[in-house]
Parts: sequence; structure tokens; C-alpha cells
Amino acid sequence: MLTILGFAMIATFLVLIMTKKMSPIAALVLIPALFCVAAGKGAHLGDYVIDGVTGLAPTAAMLMFAIVYFGVMIDVGLFDPVVRGILRFCKADPMRVVVGTAALAAIVSLDGDGSTTFMITVSAMYPLYKRLGMSLVVMTGVAAMANGVMNTVPWGGPTARAATALKLDAADIFVPMIPALLVGLLGVLGLAYVLGLRERRRLGALRIADDESVETKETVLVGAGAGAGAGAGGGRLGKRPVGGGTGEADGGDDDGDLLKGLDPDRPTLRPRLYWFNALLTGALITAMILELLPIPVLFLLGAALALSVNYPRLPDQKARIAAHADNVLNVSGMVFAAAVFTGVLQGTGMIDSMAGRLVDTVPEGLGPHMALVTGMLSLPLTYFMSNDGFYFGVLPVLAEAGAAHGVTPLEMARASLVGQPLHMSSPLVPAVYVLVGMARVEFGDHTRFVVKWAALTCLLILTAGILFGTI
Repeated sequence: MLTILGFAMIATFLVLIMTKKMSPIAALVLIPALFCVAAGKGAHLGDYVIDGVTGLAPTAAMLMFAIVYFGVMIDVGLFDPVVRGILRFCKADPMRVVVGTAALAAIVSLDGDGSTTFMITVSAMYPLYKRLGMSLVVMTGVAAMANGVMNTVPWGGPTARAATALKLDAADIFVPMIPALLVGLLGVLGLAYVLGLRERRRLGALRIADDESVETKETVLVGAGAGAGAGAGGGRLGKRPVGGGTGEADGGDDDGDLLKGLDPDRPTLRPRLYWFNALLTGALITAMILELLPIPVLFLLGAALALSVNYPRLPDQKARIAAHADNVLNVSGMVFAAAVFTGVLQGTGMIDSMAGRLVDTVPEGLGPHMALVTGMLSLPLTYFMSNDGFYFGVLPVLAEAGAAHGVTPLEMARASLVGQPLHMSSPLVPAVYVLVGMARVEFGDHTRFVVKWAALTCLLILTAGILFGTI
């Protein structure tokens, strides 16, 4: 019964947000509450929610202060040279823009944290997508997949969890998987190239006008590149300038503020403190990788230091915090709403029942191929549950079944990493709300666009792992 309710709850949630019948926050709270009552455990709903909130509170704190920190770094101009370099590479070519998005997300993902990766990537690329009228779900989808591949670095989380659950060395799991992961990353870059070509065909040849502050109309298309007639305006745009002209903005004031991110005269710039901010950011990322302190503590200290040094006057500090308050509230609110969902899944026992039923459905004849089975199961399981639930709850059971047929724990651990490109777009991953929130993309639009491509990337990594003999 719990298995059926668990799958029904997840399916109901996904259908409601993908059809835009409910907002993600409302669905994350109300749907699990209703199913908790349906499971006959409504009296314990409060306990489940508190447990979920307690478990995700450090994540929410990390996201809150990370948004403030990187928001301040954007305000002071730390990433301006990176953005200008990307602009020079992209040259207003949609194909180069999408490939640049994938490359930037992959590089920044080396810090091992999805939230910071998405904040930097969206901050750098959003103005360009807006000015060129490109599909924003292409940006979110490509960034999520690139981060999903790179999320397998030993300090990123999944590899460490697999190593801990099976009592293995993280390097023994990760290093042999590097060739297969590189194939997956090349696959993401290849997909970015194809999606970029589709965007180029849809938009035509473009150029950016000199006026950097002019805004264009927002375009969010799930079927990006479906044809020349798709998108805003309804037809091929041909060679045209983006921006310039009368200087009239088509969208809202908030988007206009974002598009002024490269204004060389904005009052928040602190050019004299550039190297201090660069060293502070480098030290922060290094400390995260070395795990010198918990990540929420590092970002709390970093945000306080960045504000104090760059804006010594109290009114300026208040202004910077207020400028990023919307993002902080939206993301932290989404995380705490997700805590209701995960709390009910775990507290009612739905997640354990679902995992056990899936493992039981594996035919006996597939025993010698449990690594392949694990790789395939990692796609839906890491999408529908947290990494903790999968690696500490399901993987040991799968590994035990594999060991009975001579499949080594190392093979099982490597296969378990395959689903990460899809996992990074799971509604249970807080970082994905940073991505879609900052990009102003509906979560349902992002989901409809990315799931098929992310699943294909996962299968590419699995196939490469089998061919290279590491799975």
C-alpha cells in the first residue's frame, strides 16, 4: 500500500507542476500532506515535517548565505571579466552561447556545489540569453546536465556517499570512471552544440548593439529550436540587432536590473578590492573542497566578511541584502517546502517500501548483471529520492544482491553514479530551485525539457562505463 501511495504521490506532484495547475511550493506542501492522511498517518504529519525541516535546515542556511555572498561578488564586479570573456567567445552566436553555458557550468562545478555553480552560470549567461531572445530552458537544461556529470567528483557528494555506504575508497570508485564521465561530458557539449544550432536557425544571425542596458522580451520555450516559426515574434528574425534602437524595454523592471549587470558605471562596483574578492572566493572554494568547516558556516562567514569589507557603511550593507532578498526568500522557501515532501516520504516509510519493491522486481537471471541493473535503477531512484536515501538505503541492498553473483562492490558503486545528470533536475534537489528561480523559468517547463536529454546522458555514461570495463 505504501509503495502505491509513494509512487502516486510523486506522480501527482509532477503532473500538477508540469501542467502548471499548482506552484511548486504549494504542491510540495499540500500533496504530501494529503497523502500522509491517506496513508493513515495524519496524526504524525507534524513530526515528519519537523524531521524534514531539521534535516534540510543546514542546506537552507547554506543557500541563503551563498546567494548573498555570490550576489555581492556579482555586485562588486568579480565575475565581470568572465562574462565579458564569454561574450567575446559567443559573439552573439546562439550556438556558441549554449556551448559556452555547458562549458562554464562544467568548469564551475569543480567546486563540488551545485547551488554555487548555478548562481555563477545563470548570473553570467542570463543577460546574454535575454538579449538574444534565446530559450531560457535551454540554459537551465544544459547547465543542470553539465553539473550532474561533474557532481560525481569525490568532494561533490554522490561518490563520497557510495564510498561510505559500501566502505570503499572514493578514489577507487571515481578514477576508473573518469573516461566514462568524460564521454558523458562530451555528450552534454555535443547536445549543447545541437541545441545551439537549433536556436541559431530559429533566431537567425544576430548581433548585439552597443547599449548594454536595453532589455528584450523574455522567451521561454520548452520546444526550443522546433522550427523557424517558434518563439517570440512567430517567425525567423533574420539578421537583426538585439537591443539599441529606441531604448524601450519590453519586459519588467527586475529583468532590466539583471541585464545591467555589466554596466561599468554601476555604483556597487569595487574595482580596488577586486583581488581581495578573488582571493576570498578562491579561499572559500578551497575550504569547501578540503572540508575545513561545514559549508553553511563557510558561506555565513564569507558573506559577513564580503559585506563588511566591500560595504563598510551600514546603509550600503542593508541595501545589498535587500537587493538579494527576493532570491533568498524564494529559494529558502522552496527548500523548506521540499522538506515537507521528503519528511513525509521518509517518515511514512514510503521511500523504503518503494525501494524494496523495485529491488524485488529484479529477475533472478539478472544477478550476474547487477551492475548494469544498478546503473539503470539509478536513473529513476535518484530522481525520485534524495542521494542519501539512494546511497545509504538502496545501494547496500543492491550491492549485497550483486555480491551473491560475483559482482564487486566497486562495480556497483561506479554504476550507482550513472543517474546524477538526471538527479540534478529532481524536485528533491534544492539546487535546482536556485537554477530555475534565478533564470525565471517555470520548474515544469524545465522538467519537460530536460528529463529526456538527461536520461540520454545517463545512458551514454552507462554504455561508456561498460565498454571501458569499469562497470
